[in-house]
Amino acid sequence: MPIASFMVPLGSPVPAFSLPSIDGGRVSHDDFPEASALLVAFLSNHCPYVRRIEDPLGAVTAEYAGKGLATVAVGSNDVVNYPDDGAEHLREQAGRAGFAFPYLVDESQETARAFRAACTPDFFLYDRERRLAYRGEFDGARPRNDVPADGASLRNALDLVLAGKDVPEPHTPSLGCGIKWKPGNEPV
Repeated sequence: MPIASFMVPLGSPVPAFSLPSIDGGRVSHDDFPEASALLVAFLSNHCPYVRRIEDPLGAVTAEYAGKGLATVAVGSNDVVNYPDDGAEHLREQAGRAGFAFPYLVDESQETARAFRAACTPDFFLYDRERRLAYRGEFDGARPRNDVPADGASLRNALDLVLAGKDVPEPHTPSLGCGIKWKPGNEPV
């Protein structure tokens, strides 16, 4: 059964994080001081909702990187019970989908909990001041529909945020596979 985003309040500050990248090194929330906007995307390799949009997500984020967007993806699933979401498989996904952004591993799941991430995919777009400006769907594409996976919803939000404008509500929640929590880590 698909899970929807929690719809964190707009204006919330970006939670602090410092996580290992699938390519080595660490990436932090404050590693992008020049970026006009920061997109944090909770993804997984095995989820059909992510698979449906992964190629267009790679293309959209590459396009908007030239306009001032910094993007990071976070894999937070329990890899003991979902080994397809381990770092080696996230590297395969990044190559397959053309992800040109850091893909981080949240083994403790503390970052997912801090963001109040609920599902994969789950998108959090922060403005220049790193206040939440948009949380919601990439677009209306789902595994069993014919809606084009073009990032229409996220593109609209990106255009507004990069122009220094608010993204008017309502925001359509993202929908996807629930984050695979380790026992005891489930959000309350």
